[in-house]
Amino acid sequence: MTSLDSFQCRKTLQVDDKDYVYYDLEAAEKNGLPGVSRLPFSMKVLLENLLRFEDGRSVTKADILSVADWLNNRGKAEKEIAYRPARVLMQDFTGVPAVVDLAAMRDAMVALGGDPERINPLVPVDLVIDHSVIVNFFGDNAAFKKNVDEEYKQNQERYRFLKWGQNAFDNFRVVPPGTGICHQVNLEYLAQTVWTRKEEINGKKVEVAYPDTLVGTDSHTTMVNGLGVLGWGVGGIEAEAAMLGQPISMLIPEVIGFKLDGKLKEGITATDLVLTVTQMLRKKGVVGKFVEFYGPGLEHLSLADRATIANMAPEYGATCGFFPVDRETIDYLEETGRKDSRVALVEKYSKAQGMWRKKDTPDPVFTDTLELDLDTVLPSMAGPKRPQDRVLLSESKTGFLAALEGEFKKPGEAGKRVPVTGADYTLGHGDVVIAAITSCTNTSNPSVLMAAGLLAKAAAKKGLKSKPWVKTSLAPGSQVVEGYLKDSGLQEYLDDLGFNLVGFGCTTCIGNSGPLPEPISEAINKNDLVAGAVISGNRNFEGRVNPDVKANYLASPPLVVAYALAGSLQVDLTTEPLGTDKDGKPVYLKDIWPSNKEVADYIRENVTKKMFKEKYSDVFKGDENWQKIAVPTGQTYAWQDASTYVQNPPYFVGMTKEPVPVKDILDARILGLFLDSITTDHISPAGSIKQASPAGQYLIEHQVRPIDFNQYGTRRGNHEVMMRGTFANIRIKNQMVPGVEGGVTIHYPDGEKLPIYDAAMKYKAEGVPLVVFAGKEYGTGSSRDWAAKGTKLLGVRAVIAQSFERIHRSNLVGMGIVPLVFKEGESWQTLGITGDEIVTLKGIEGDLKPRQTLTAEITFADGTVKNVDLICRIDTLDELDYFRNGGILPYVLRSLAA
Repeated sequence: MTSLDSFQCRKTLQVDDKDYVYYDLEAAEKNGLPGVSRLPFSMKVLLENLLRFEDGRSVTKADILSVADWLNNRGKAEKEIAYRPARVLMQDFTGVPAVVDLAAMRDAMVALGGDPERINPLVPVDLVIDHSVIVNFFGDNAAFKKNVDEEYKQNQERYRFLKWGQNAFDNFRVVPPGTGICHQVNLEYLAQTVWTRKEEINGKKVEVAYPDTLVGTDSHTTMVNGLGVLGWGVGGIEAEAAMLGQPISMLIPEVIGFKLDGKLKEGITATDLVLTVTQMLRKKGVVGKFVEFYGPGLEHLSLADRATIANMAPEYGATCGFFPVDRETIDYLEETGRKDSRVALVEKYSKAQGMWRKKDTPDPVFTDTLELDLDTVLPSMAGPKRPQDRVLLSESKTGFLAALEGEFKKPGEAGKRVPVTGADYTLGHGDVVIAAITSCTNTSNPSVLMAAGLLAKAAAKKGLKSKPWVKTSLAPGSQVVEGYLKDSGLQEYLDDLGFNLVGFGCTTCIGNSGPLPEPISEAINKNDLVAGAVISGNRNFEGRVNPDVKANYLASPPLVVAYALAGSLQVDLTTEPLGTDKDGKPVYLKDIWPSNKEVADYIRENVTKKMFKEKYSDVFKGDENWQKIAVPTGQTYAWQDASTYVQNPPYFVGMTKEPVPVKDILDARILGLFLDSITTDHISPAGSIKQASPAGQYLIEHQVRPIDFNQYGTRRGNHEVMMRGTFANIRIKNQMVPGVEGGVTIHYPDGEKLPIYDAAMKYKAEGVPLVVFAGKEYGTGSSRDWAAKGTKLLGVRAVIAQSFERIHRSNLVGMGIVPLVFKEGESWQTLGITGDEIVTLKGIEGDLKPRQTLTAEITFADGTVKNVDLICRIDTLDELDYFRNGGILPYVLRSLAA
């Protein structure tokens, strides 16, 4: 669309004899937007977006003025804007259901009498298959091929479907398995920092230049903010709407400035820094806010270090953690093989727009600020259950022992050890059974990967070995990592310690750790051991890494190697030896820790532009396995009734051209009562599928052998599996069934204890609507659309909590579920709710307004009635439209069919 350009800022920029049209913020400032040069850099990106898309409807002159007014209210005015990202990024776990929904929308469009090809991405979409490889095999050089073979064997149906989508949809590319993690591929190849597209303006075809922006169906999309690219994670539901040309409705954010001073000391890693930053920002409270980094410390942070910090925005709770474009950005674009013309455009555009950071750039105006001297950062880990629970390395042993006594309720058992069948060693509490170099957060960063390799080299030369009970693995985020570890000669030492390549993708960090060896698993479970994992990831929520492991710690890749050598969380790596050398002398961590100069020298010699160009030269081609997959044709998908991976979802069954008016919620029953920090890992199906679970029983009924169950993530395209796994996490605690872990509830009025899915289906048959009650920060964690889709399919019409995580709240609305919050100081506990109550919510039908106060009538088992005021967290008018249509997808479908 052509902007109305109320602020007369459409200008031409010449770069290397080529002209680009752009929306000049400097001109806009002169023509009615005073002071916008003082905005945070991330806010300038939003302002440019509004100037470019001003149409008088979704973006008005008043909307643009409200961004300029940010300087007066610092983002606290709660003003809604319509934001349109340049592109969409997906990984396959979240991408498959999104493509399933698009395919279902094509079928629904046919049913409504429309053209199915109107359902097509209108912005570029890249889907990277990176979440399906599982560490079934490890510890030798055959592991990679075996894991890849197993991946293709288990995922043929999904991959065939995605190849169909690549052919059927325009603007949709698939990066095949074995290439890397989507965020690292985005950082190293897909992202351009400044995006361009051809448009027609005043009857003339022109090339328009604008900031590279995106939303992704994975919360760690924020990693690319390290490259000056504004991006964040959304639910698959929002992403699909963005793909189909709908703006993302958002409130103008508060922006917290995080000032960095000084320089990291010798031996301190980017992981130590990001765990420190995460803890500080969690304490500050930045949920729903932008964080922008500034200050002289940026001069001493590599682009990879910045990406590591930006990656963990979901862990510190922010929408994004943004780094502005500067000389380091340009150097990285050059080093990773971006085209010279693009690099030149990025520099000239950023300088013309006031989006270029220099040493003497005045500090922007922020909502609030905090500060960190980099030279105060110390070696750190985070655990045993949350990424914000940082512990100093020097205090990690005492921290674990305290958790063993308290959190894990094993007083006096620190010395307990048990035999392992067929082994010449014993196992005890805190023994590290998984040590994994994994996840986009750290495997994108050559400094910590080289440090791990150099530490492995020093350890191997001294004769140290990983303990035999440790499952070791290396799963880099791109093939470039494999290249530089091999070329540097460090991979052979990692291999010596068992850190052989197991795959390119998101493995242990998302629960794709694979099973532990049976004797170790048996020893843990039979003796109720608190086993440990140390991973270079970003998530260590309970039940996530591996069902056998309760104490999970995040650490830098070199510390992962060190803990594989030590073998236990009960070893203080700062004072106790990791093992003994060939002469029987103790070897300490300080004896094998590489110097900063060693690491820098290895990076300079081995991480080259040539390597990036080679590894990404034919990125969409795939290996022989990918090329052999036969692809169905046609503009609508030929669904297979027998498929247990991909099914046509029921969201559009019986849909009419006009929405049916929404109704109040009358006489609802409670499906679950939950405490604080219930994550999307607790809600959304993830990890392995148990044979006795409702999902396992469904697969058995469909002739799937337990050995072929695969995992929930790979079956996200089948709603029948996924709805059965919703609220079925092995560690979830429904307070209606106190003292019990797992997805169970009580069905009322008969009082029968049932799996949550079975109870929900029983209520559905009885025509009873459902609600869920929860505490603070409900829905934190990954941006999983199935946490909302599964909730919807179970029949839940409202979730009532003390507070919501940003993405999950939005996803609930996107599925037609009402999110409601208690007034300050109230909760389901203060009301005395136990789960056998009946809940009625009125005021939903009729003239509902964003953030309106509604009253819930709660009838207790003894007949007592309490009325409680709740705030409806449908935040914007666009969200209200989605809700009234039964969700965002029916809304888009009706709009396109009209």
